Amino acid sequence: MVEERFVQGNEACALGAIAANCRFFAGYPITPSTEIAEQMSILLPKYGGSFVQMEDEIASAGAIIGASWSGMKAMTA
Repeated sequence: MVEERFVQGNEACALGAIAANCRFFAGYPITPSTEIAEQMSILLPKYGGSFVQMEDEIASAGAIIGASWSGMKAMTA
């Protein structure tokens, strides 16, 4: 049986990314998406993924572009 639970939207975003096989996250923790980065930093190592905290939004975009060029599913928030 599938476990049912209620989660906030940002946690749901992170869980959905993991379920969609996202294995690379580069993010800059800033409101309103800080919880996504927090959840991805916890979840990704458990699934063989990589989490990188970047210095700003532009660096995050560059990192996920590079990861996607290598064939990984990547995201930022």
